[in-house]
Amino acid sequence: MSGSTLGLLFTVTNFGESHGPAVGCVIDGCPPGMALSEADIQPDLDRRRPGTSRHVTQRNEADQVEILSGVYQGLTTGTPICLLIRNTDQRSKDYGNIAQTFRPGHADYAYWHKYGVRDPRGGGRSSARLTAPTVAAGAVAKKWLQQQYGTTFRACLTAIGEVEIAVDDWSQVQGNPFFAATGQAKVDELEAYMDALRKSGDSVGARLYVEACGVPVGLGEPLYDKLDADIAYAMMGINAVKGVEIGDGFAVVQQKGSYHGDEMLPEGFASNHAGGVLGGISTGQDLRVSLAIKPTSSIRLERRSIDLDGQPTIVATHGRHDPCVGIRAAPIAEATLALVLIDHALRQRAQCGDVTVATPQLAAQAPG
Repeated sequence: MSGSTLGLLFTVTNFGESHGPAVGCVIDGCPPGMALSEADIQPDLDRRRPGTSRHVTQRNEADQVEILSGVYQGLTTGTPICLLIRNTDQRSKDYGNIAQTFRPGHADYAYWHKYGVRDPRGGGRSSARLTAPTVAAGAVAKKWLQQQYGTTFRACLTAIGEVEIAVDDWSQVQGNPFFAATGQAKVDELEAYMDALRKSGDSVGARLYVEACGVPVGLGEPLYDKLDADIAYAMMGINAVKGVEIGDGFAVVQQKGSYHGDEMLPEGFASNHAGGVLGGISTGQDLRVSLAIKPTSSIRLERRSIDLDGQPTIVATHGRHDPCVGIRAAPIAEATLALVLIDHALRQRAQCGDVTVATPQLAAQAPG
């Protein structure tokens, strides 16, 4: 009922608040016998953590993960794995002026009417701080999938506000603060754009692309547990995500069937407009997902709102906030996609693990 758990066989229960003592998660259903330590998880948390550049919140959290259970002598035991990430740099006083009001575009109003109580410090449970446990759990899923199937994940920003970012050099993603798969000239343009945005006190949205390569064929369960449906469901659970596209997404509206349908050749698939899913089941092609991320709701500009009594008021949010939350979303999207895939991989193994067919599996992409 609480909506804090993702998955069926590989489940992740997320806990904590932005300004509480810690955030974390409990993973249940992880297969036993996999080597696992904090060092397997920390690199992805370091990619997501705040304070890594002047373009994101300057909250200085180390995001050091602790494994509290489920691992013995360096191996997973098959029992629940508890991952803890302590909060060490809260500044709750920044939110004292909004405790009696509601920030436009934020979850304050909805939380108040649902629960009758809310934690205004950093957004409490609705804060993007709660994506840190998702990234930690995703690192566990990514390691298992890589070992079992050779599956790998990567993500990049393809737009910040009105600035489009071409995907032409994946080697650049880890070398710039925007997770942009492009050269230095575009990065310089983004630097200038974000500097101006930050000075204005406003915020902007973003578009993100994430893919999984080396995905086994056959994942997904029609009708209501389709792989792409569960991907969309999980991605919409990421803070600030307002749209999800699989494959060509909304571009299919203008496509002809003769173009969109991915032809199959003995050498492999001729294209991947479907994004690696047919009928809700993985084809073995790369899974291709795009996300639309809304502008940060916490901004310094004055906005009209109401107070707890329903009276008009003016709200301006001070403190440390990302002018574009999409900048740190790449590792979050990778983790979320991995969590969906490991759950479906375990479900496939449980129901159809002994199914064999004579038809050879096609290559994800035909040569040429």
